[in-house]
Amino acid sequence: MTYKIGMVVEGIITGVQPYGVFVSLGDGIQGLIHISECDHGFIKDLSDYFKLNEKVKVKVIDVDEYSGKISLSVRALKAIDTPEKPKRLKKKHRYHKNGDGFLALEKAMPKWINVALKDF
Repeated sequence: MTYKIGMVVEGIITGVQPYGVFVSLGDGIQGLIHISECDHGFIKDLSDYFKLNEKVKVKVIDVDEYSGKISLSVRALKAIDTPEKPKRLKKKHRYHKNGDGFLALEKAMPKWINVALKDF
């Protein structure tokens, strides 16, 4: 069987190492699940997650044509546990309706004009 990227296959775990898990896909073909592709987050010891001769469902994430190595992932099949975004509360806009803002300009404008004319 030829394996293509994106395929979901089932295999049997043949070895657990500190850097990853070896999976037999049948017909003498083996693939590696790197420790970073085993689960979301930090994994201290892979033997806590995987046991020898255990069936595991994996996704093919890379196939090296020259060496024949197959990279597998269990993490790609799992959904990410992210909390929902909190709903935004609508803020009330408060506008000043008294109109005092332009009255201050009206009082200060003649002084500004006199200062500006003195500079010329």
